[in-house]
Amino acid sequence: MSDNMKTATVVWKEGLVFEGAADGVKVNLDSPTGATGFSPMGLLLVSLAGCTGMDVIDILRKKRQDVTGLEIQVSGTRAETHPRKYTAIRVHYVVTGHNVDPEAVRRSIELSETKYCSVSATVSPAAPITTDFEIREAALAAA
Repeated sequence: MSDNMKTATVVWKEGLVFEGAADGVKVNLDSPTGATGFSPMGLLLVSLAGCTGMDVIDILRKKRQDVTGLEIQVSGTRAETHPRKYTAIRVHYVVTGHNVDPEAVRRSIELSETKYCSVSATVSPAAPITTDFEIREAALAAA
């Protein structure tokens, strides 16, 4: 199988619970009310956050930014009628570090959105994605 082909498998366990597997890793899926695993739509938001987070932290490191933490908060607005797809998604980045340059953060997010994040590129034609960020100064370590 080529690197361009990815596969995933889900196996029904009980009720609405499935076990998903891809790339040698397993994850539980459940309905939003079941709470024994991710809902498929919740996992989509987690996938987007993880994809862009990997890009942003990698780019910030290459820009030699002293980042000590990165949190990505993703929220999605869903249509009221079936198939209840996302109609808009907001991604909020919280970057913690020492003297982090806002322009470096802005550019890292832009590169992720426009060039690197395959999840964003897949989702954004169906649900517009807006982004914003905040920078928090990290506490200095005690001497």
